Parts: sequence; structure tokens; C-alpha cells
Amino acid sequence: MDEEQTRFVDAMGDTLASWNLPRATGRVYGYLLLRGEPSTSERLRADLALSAGAVSTSTRELVSWGLARTIAQPGSRRLLVEAAGGFEQLLSASHVRARAFIRTLRAAQELTDDDRAARRLRDVTDLFAAYVEAGEQMLRRHTQT
Repeated sequence: MDEEQTRFVDAMGDTLASWNLPRATGRVYGYLLLRGEPSTSERLRADLALSAGAVSTSTRELVSWGLARTIAQPGSRRLLVEAAGGFEQLLSASHVRARAFIRTLRAAQELTDDDRAARRLRDVTDLFAAYVEAGEQMLRRHTQT
């Protein structure tokens, strides 16, 4: 990788780390986004200076988020891995988690001590609901273009 590619890969690591994903997962994702061809685990380890465990964990996390896919190699246990998409999948997965959070907040409405607490809880709930709705609108516009 050249210097600019390394900066991008590291920036992706930092970005996903700020979302509570391991930095290595973000670095693997950034690397895969730049590659035209699927990568082997060995190549990921060598190019990113990661352990086999970090590459394996990162690959599993990316696949579970829908950000990467693995490709079986006929006659081999080895898998290739490639980026499956952009931040649309990550945003969509974030919305799933935010909706679960919203359901939890709404279920707590009857548990508040007084009107002030109930208003505060509604405000938090409304904020997250607006975040999800705005993101959904953005995703719909993006998929229509």
C-alpha cells in the first residue's frame, strides 16, 4: 500500500473504532474497499501487519454486519474475502440497533417518577427516532439514484 492508501485504511480503522468496533475491523474494511480483487487472510495479515486472530475476527464481524462476504475456494478450506458494499449496510445495521433502543425507551415511559422525567425520556426517544427516520430517508434517496 502507498502512503495515501495507508492513511485511508487507518482512518477507516479509527472511524469504526469510534463506533465501538475494533480498529482492526475498520482497517480490514478500508483495505478491502480499495482492492479490486478478493483477498486471502494471509494477504490481509501481511499487508496490514495483523495477527491471524485479528484478521479472522475482523472478517467475521464484517460479514455479520453485511460489509464483507467470504468466497469459498473449490477443493480448499481457505476463503477469500471482499468488501460487500458501502456504509449503507453499516447505517442500516445501526438503525436496527437504534430501533431496539427506541423500543426499550418507549417501554420505560410508564416507569418514570414524574412528568419531568417522562418528558426527558420522550425527548431522548424522539431524538433517536428522528435520527433513524432521517437515515432511512437518506438510504431511500441513495437507492433510487
